[in-house]
Amino acid sequence: MEPKFNEAALTLANAIIARYPEGKHKSALIPILHLAQAEFEGWLSVPVMDYVASLLSIKPIEVYEVASFYSMFNLKPTGKCLIEVCHTSSCWLRGAEDIIKHLEGKLNIKMGETTADGKFTLKRVECLGSCGTAPMFQVGAQFYENLTNEKVDKIIDGLAASDNRPTYFDAADLVNYQ
Repeated sequence: MEPKFNEAALTLANAIIARYPEGKHKSALIPILHLAQAEFEGWLSVPVMDYVASLLSIKPIEVYEVASFYSMFNLKPTGKCLIEVCHTSSCWLRGAEDIIKHLEGKLNIKMGETTADGKFTLKRVECLGSCGTAPMFQVGAQFYENLTNEKVDKIIDGLAASDNRPTYFDAADLVNYQ
């Protein structure tokens, strides 16, 4: 089955595209990729990227180049909760590696893996821009900062109890993004 946005997502995609002059619709690529990732199970398959290319009237390779460059786009399936752990200088100096080890132990997976129930995926990412509140990780649009093992346990327990798939876009963002 070929991917297609639902009616609300297509309306939003068209509103985003309309912000840019004719011939400059490629400028909408990053927000449309965020929308596509939120709509299609948290990752961008080749058919989804091809669909995005068709919406923007650009070549598929132009979509692949952008989607593969940025760490915020996933090119393979992820768990419902993608935990993106910052491991660059400030976070590393303030204990990111200890937080990573704790997460791996708590979830019984290694970095880059997904739990057997499909709930959590761990991903190591470059700087998330929260150096003053390191160590930190991101799940969807939510930053979790000044992490300790105890805080991590509470966060994971809360996420485990939810059935939501946190994304960079949530329902309020979709409404406010227009």
